[in-house]
This record gives sequence, C-alpha cells and structure tokens, in this order.
Amino acid sequence: MRRTLVPSALALILVAGLATRAAAYEAMAVTDGGTLSGTVKFQGTAPPPAKLEVTKDPEVCGKEKTSPDLVVGSDGALANVVVTVKAQKGKKLEPPAQNPTFDQKTCEYKPHVLAFPAGSTVDVLNSDGILHNIHTFGTANPPSNQAQPKFKPKIQVKVEKPETIQVKCDVHGWMSAWWVSTDQPYVAVTDASGAFKITDLPPGDYEVELWQEKLGKKTEKVSIKPKEDTKVAWSMTKS
Repeated sequence: MRRTLVPSALALILVAGLATRAAAYEAMAVTDGGTLSGTVKFQGTAPPPAKLEVTKDPEVCGKEKTSPDLVVGSDGALANVVVTVKAQKGKKLEPPAQNPTFDQKTCEYKPHVLAFPAGSTVDVLNSDGILHNIHTFGTANPPSNQAQPKFKPKIQVKVEKPETIQVKCDVHGWMSAWWVSTDQPYVAVTDASGAFKITDLPPGDYEVELWQEKLGKKTEKVSIKPKEDTKVAWSMTKS
C-alpha cells in the first residue's frame, strides 16, 4: 500500500510546487506599456458614516471620530479601494526611494490604507506626542506590537512578505488601518475622489481585483493597448 500512496503524494507535492512557480511574477523590460486609470464609486445610496466615541486623550483626539472603514464622497467617490492588476509579468518591483510613511495624527492613521512593495520598512510616525501603540496583525509576516510614547517620534516596522495586514492601536481602540504589502508593482489605492492610476502595464488582457475593507472583493476585466491610457469607471456596493 505504501508503494502506491507515496508516489501519489509526491506527485501532488510536485504539481503544487510547479503551480506556485508558474504563478510567480516575472520582471521584464516594458517599452510600450499602457496605462490604466479611472474611478471607483459606491453604487447606490451609501450608509451614513458611523460615529466613534473618543474614550481617551480628548484634548488631542477630539470628542468624536467618524469611522474610516467606508469613505464615500458626495458624488459617490469611493476612497481607499485597493486596485490590483493581476499581472504575471511586467516592470521590476523596485524598492521605494524613501520608506513608506504611516502617521498617527489627531488619533487617526494617515493614510488609512498604505500600499508598498514587500520587503519595505515602514516609518511609523507619532505626530500626536502622546502614547500610541502600533499593533500589526500579520499572518505571513510576524505580528508586531510596539508602544510608541512621545519620546519615540518614529519607529520602524519591516514587512518582508506580501500580505494585507490590519493595524490597530491598543491605547485608542477606535484607531484602525490597513497595510497592503505587494509582490508586484501594479497596485494603487483610490484617493478621496475615487481616482487611481497604474502605469507601464505590458499590453494585454487582465483581471483587476478591487478590494475595500467593508465591501470585500470584486473582479473587473480590462484590455491594455500599447502606449494608450485605458480609462474605466467602476463601482462597488454591499453584497
């Protein structure tokens, strides 16, 4: 019995390994790349933003906060949507010229969603001058839990592997944010107007994943042409 099962198990392992290698991102020179740009809006009537009670340090934090988990503008513009082109090859994923910056200001995380290449070191700032606590809930990356009092205006957190990581403050329970560590360069986060732009895409057909913390994931399809800007107008809503 073992003679038949062991080879089968080995075959499954080999197939899984080949699939993993096949899915790895391949860096290449892109000379005729196109651009994907556009907007993401909330479809339908957006719910009113939830109010969050400030229970500590009101002299710095204020008396009340608005939840950042679903930020919708007056025209439906949807902020903080992570737009990821599912490219298997393209331009090299370069380390950032400067470390990504993640600030704590008026007891809010800025930005609420921070995207950066895997392997980056995040500079975590404390602009409030009070005690904060940066707590990351990674699984592929080890969780980090560091107190940041006022005499530590900057601490650093290295994120080696690609993963979407929730970040919270154990001192101020309403504070939350997300880090998106990526293994390819074709990722953007929508701004307050719902806009995004991704450049230097090799021509071809792609699936594009939209992710928003309250609305989940949605997949769109695009065709990128050489040296052209493909403009899109997408929407998301509660499932």
